[in-house]
Amino acid sequence: MTRRPPKPELGQSREQGLHNIGEASALAAVSAKMIRHYESIGLIPEPPRTFAGYRLYSDSDVQRLQFIKRARTLGFSTKQIKELLSLWDDRSRASADVKRLANAHAAELAQRVKEMQAMQRTLETLVHQCQGDDRPGCPILDDLAQAKKAH
Repeated sequence: MTRRPPKPELGQSREQGLHNIGEASALAAVSAKMIRHYESIGLIPEPPRTFAGYRLYSDSDVQRLQFIKRARTLGFSTKQIKELLSLWDDRSRASADVKRLANAHAAELAQRVKEMQAMQRTLETLVHQCQGDDRPGCPILDDLAQAKKAH
């Protein structure tokens, strides 16, 4: 039976350059709640803990959290972030794989922008048609009531 090294105390872990969840949160600009969430969905590995049960994060864990945050800011899905992290971890990866993923995401974003612009045009047309007075008739509500019809 292999014997595990004893769990460090928080003070000892700080001497080793490790951070508790609050410190990692501040360094990565990610909430502690999100760090626990990322751990639960497998974006970051479960961290070691102190004898008292505090999570311990290394500088590379903080960098991983910053990577995840930036990817989320760019609108990547959790699945895409997992793939990006896998590519990031694989030092023998081809940059073409990363480019393919980013290019596909950019195309998805472009499609979503087109769809949102179409929604905006429809709403602007409806707003223009609405008199906005004291009468009850309203083309905006009429259009919403006809949701089964395609526009």
